[in-house]
Amino acid sequence: MDINELKKIVKDESQIVIGDKIEKKYLSDSLQREYGHADALVFVKSTQEVQNIIKYASVNKIHITPRGAGTGLTGATVPLHGGIVLDFSKMNKILEIDEENLTLTVEPGVLLKDVQSYVEERNFFYPPDPGEKTASIGGNVSTNAGGMRAVKYGVTRDYVREMEVVTGDGKAITVGGKTIKNSTGLDLKNLIIGSEGTLAVITKIVLKIIPKPEKSISVLVPFNNLEDGVNSVIKILKASANPTAIEFMERNVAENSEKYLDLKLPSDKGEAFLLLTFDGDESEIKSNSEKAKKVLLNSDALDFIILNEEEAINTWKIRGALCNAIEANDESIPIDIVVPITKISEFAKFTSELGRKYNIKLIYFGHAGDGNIHVSVLRNHLEEKVWEKKSHDFLYELYGKSHEFKGLPSGEHGIGLHKKEYFIEVTNEDNIEYMNEIKRIFDKSGILNVGKVYS
Repeated sequence: MDINELKKIVKDESQIVIGDKIEKKYLSDSLQREYGHADALVFVKSTQEVQNIIKYASVNKIHITPRGAGTGLTGATVPLHGGIVLDFSKMNKILEIDEENLTLTVEPGVLLKDVQSYVEERNFFYPPDPGEKTASIGGNVSTNAGGMRAVKYGVTRDYVREMEVVTGDGKAITVGGKTIKNSTGLDLKNLIIGSEGTLAVITKIVLKIIPKPEKSISVLVPFNNLEDGVNSVIKILKASANPTAIEFMERNVAENSEKYLDLKLPSDKGEAFLLLTFDGDESEIKSNSEKAKKVLLNSDALDFIILNEEEAINTWKIRGALCNAIEANDESIPIDIVVPITKISEFAKFTSELGRKYNIKLIYFGHAGDGNIHVSVLRNHLEEKVWEKKSHDFLYELYGKSHEFKGLPSGEHGIGLHKKEYFIEVTNEDNIEYMNEIKRIFDKSGILNVGKVYS
């Protein structure tokens, strides 16, 4: 690659870092366990820069690895083939809020937490709520991130109206529209959402926002065992209780987080918990929470604890730190398998049995309302080769069982590099071939995030 040609495209040389001068964190993801290499790191600032760089790369067959805030967990931002890492962290402006049409236009490097706070200060609401608030919106769109509020509000895909993207030959195109309805030709927008930078890179996003709910409450529900708790979830949904979130966790997992944060759950009862939220106006919350309470107390719940503000904050902190509490003391592989809601309990039981079979330490918890189970496979001081073999064989069986249950390898983290083998194993060959055919249309030179997902 001719660095001088790159400098002609990006006039401000402070935006370019060359070769050995690139910090290691830009060659990996948030786990910082696998590193690639790159000839150049470019902090892009405009769509025109992105276009010109990709045009140059396309002609010269130089690989491009797009990068947002670097919070991913699947190796999607690891540059496998050298070339250029395109970092979008400086394209971080909120461009417009349209209060009449309920949209917010942003650049891809804007952080989720900044979008949420910006709209809520103006009495609006951006519902998608992935656990990592310092993730970029571009990264959320690239993986179709979900989060805890998906059971009521849906996922990132449901809140993207329009995007400006740059394809593998440097063309900038607009997909979608600011309208509520769109039945105009093939839906290229939804094809690109979740494609993890393999089809195009995102340079502008128009998001749907909604009026901010008047109020929200949280409820902690203890059970004697996880099976009773998880089996009650479908009853809550069938009762039209309309919860915003339904999370599940076992006490032994929560205890790690309690020690890590020096906090306590507001209940000594039970060995497993559901954590629910309800939002809306006062009457809506009261009606829905009463429906849920009736269902839960008739489903072997030991209590129904409506949390005060401090209890709610601390309980959600405990829930949010479940992975960090483990990562502080051990290396782990984070998994986000999704199965039908009715299979959560059975899949959790299988996960435990499989862990015992391979003598692997693990924890699991997740979004009970949408079937998204988070499993952390812990290294627990295993020697490197033993760890690699055991974890691989464990995951191979785990993904196989999720497929048997009509589940999928990822609910919100994406496939990236680390899940590619398991994804391809359980996915129909024709589907994979169609994905690669589509990539060849968007990325004729084959330079965009090659080696990830299906390519």
